[in-house]
Amino acid sequence: MSKPIEIGAYAAKTHLPRLLREVAAGQSFTITVRGKPVAELTPSIDVVGENRNVKFVKAMRDFMKRPDRPSLTAEQIKDMIEFGRR
Repeated sequence: MSKPIEIGAYAAKTHLPRLLREVAAGQSFTITVRGKPVAELTPSIDVVGENRNVKFVKAMRDFMKRPDRPSLTAEQIKDMIEFGRR
């Protein structure tokens, strides 16, 4: 997940549909009133987990297609499997 972006309450209200699309893609926002943080707009656990898993599967498929891919040790494979389970 990326670092939260600060946004004023009025801007958050005005641009809520766009913010929600960005949150669905994994972005987080800190909503402020007069420069002071008052709320967090963050992806739900389901959205974050799904995006992360989709990205991981794509990365693994891309890796397997590389003709120059390095040999992996059993430890590295185990680490990748554990990463995918988190």
